Amino acid sequence: MRRDTFLKSLAALAATGAVPMSAHAAANLKMMIPANPGGGWDTTGRALGKALQDAGVASAVSFENKGGAAGAIGLAQFVNAAKGDGNSLMVMGAVMLGGIITGKPPVSVTQATPLARLTSEYNVFVVPAASPLKSMKDVVEQMKKDPGSVKWGGGSRGSTEHIAAAMLAREVGVDAAKINYVPFRGGGEAVAAILGNNVSVGGSGYSEFQQYIEAGKMRAIAVTSGARLKGINIPTMKEQGYNVELGNWRGVYGAPGITAEQRRALVDMIVKATKSKSWAEAMEKNAWTPALLTGKEFEDFVDREFASLRATMVKAGMV
Repeated sequence: MRRDTFLKSLAALAATGAVPMSAHAAANLKMMIPANPGGGWDTTGRALGKALQDAGVASAVSFENKGGAAGAIGLAQFVNAAKGDGNSLMVMGAVMLGGIITGKPPVSVTQATPLARLTSEYNVFVVPAASPLKSMKDVVEQMKKDPGSVKWGGGSRGSTEHIAAAMLAREVGVDAAKINYVPFRGGGEAVAAILGNNVSVGGSGYSEFQQYIEAGKMRAIAVTSGARLKGINIPTMKEQGYNVELGNWRGVYGAPGITAEQRRALVDMIVKATKSKSWAEAMEKNAWTPALLTGKEFEDFVDREFASLRATMVKAGMV
């Protein structure tokens, strides 16, 4: 067959949907980021988009940020607008599950299609550089005197940093319902609040605070990991005497109603992207831990996480 005839035939097949996505250069992908710019989901989504292109499995990736309600606003738009679209992706993670448990939105992530868990990350708590609170012990002592006087800033209600703050309160004998938690729609807003001394303590992944910690504008006082992060000199909650250990993971979902073939094609693309040089650089730069889990295994993991997070939040007095 002549090359031009072959290309015309392939184009005709693609137009009818007879050619699977993996068999030709992927169509332009659309990435829903259910948070405002500057946070962990935004960083993850854009890093994945770049990796998909660098791996040669996507010709282009467009992004839409839609923050609010622990991702529920962006999730609702994704579920309602992208049904059956094999070229649509959405970033999500533990924060979304926590938000669904506390907020009970009308749309649930279970309506979309699980594709892959990508990374794991622990929360770092910081204070403004000029804060009179020099350590987590200072924060705890102040919280015991007046819980409302310590203003915690972080992601949406039900986020891992919110849960960690509630766990800490319960650990030290403070009513978790009395903690003063201020949710932000994106990491950029939270950073601005910390730098502006509008919150007492800020929580997020290390990558979001790194440049400010290194510049002396923030002071890191604790991390929620079981052991200190490699190459990062931040004391854990546990070594300071507080039994608080909590990880944050991030993943990606496909649209509702896609076919098994479309799902497999998207998973294959994501796996190839995670093997790219671009993704490896993003992992190192952001101090992310690889946590790839795909398909049915990822779906089962999310089910277990829903149950585990709910139990943790009930124990911490959040639900």
